Amino acid sequence: MQIMDKTKMLEGLIRHYTKGNKAQFAKLLGVSAQTISAWIARNTFDAELIYAKCRYVDSSWLLTGEGAMLQETENNNAPTSKHTVEIARQVPHGSSEGIPLIPLDAVAGFPAESGGGVRLEDCERYVIPEFENKGANFLIRVSGDSMVPLYYSGDLLACRKITDIRFFQWGTVYVLETSQGVLVKRVQESVDHADSILCVSENSSVHHPFLLPRDDIRSLSIIVGLVRLV
Repeated sequence: MQIMDKTKMLEGLIRHYTKGNKAQFAKLLGVSAQTISAWIARNTFDAELIYAKCRYVDSSWLLTGEGAMLQETENNNAPTSKHTVEIARQVPHGSSEGIPLIPLDAVAGFPAESGGGVRLEDCERYVIPEFENKGANFLIRVSGDSMVPLYYSGDLLACRKITDIRFFQWGTVYVLETSQGVLVKRVQESVDHADSILCVSENSSVHHPFLLPRDDIRSLSIIVGLVRLV
């Protein structure tokens, strides 16, 4: 049986997504450059992480090495709506099935308490088996251009809540609930301010990094999937 050459697949991904720059590809995934080098040396990679972070990559290709690296696209820019329909469906109002879509301007109330905030029974819900298998607790819709080209306005992010918000994996993109609302940012350590974290946008030429006090973080979630509707 022929062994799949994951090293060549990984090198192809790096060429496509970051023009051959391994350090930038590591940043895209939220891992260290050493991790990428280790994957190449060992002929392996984290397929689930790559699928979550690299838009348009084909899941079957990641698992088998066969077929096209990227999903079929319209104008080579976005997945077709047919692909989205095949992997997700909305459930009737009042159903407890699926993952709730939390309104972005109200997600600070998630998970809702009985005294107020967002009531989950009032939220739209979607069955997306792949995201449910990854433990997604909720969906939110991206607004603005601060995370372009990683995430675009209108994208739906599938998120899994983290119970311990004291520790961060530096360089990872998180969804942070704060007193000012919900932030989707790449998190870096602040060397000079131990009581804060540094929030970094992908679109750094327009949106500059800023400090966020740790005690202003009400909840923390990681992104386990993406739905881009066209």
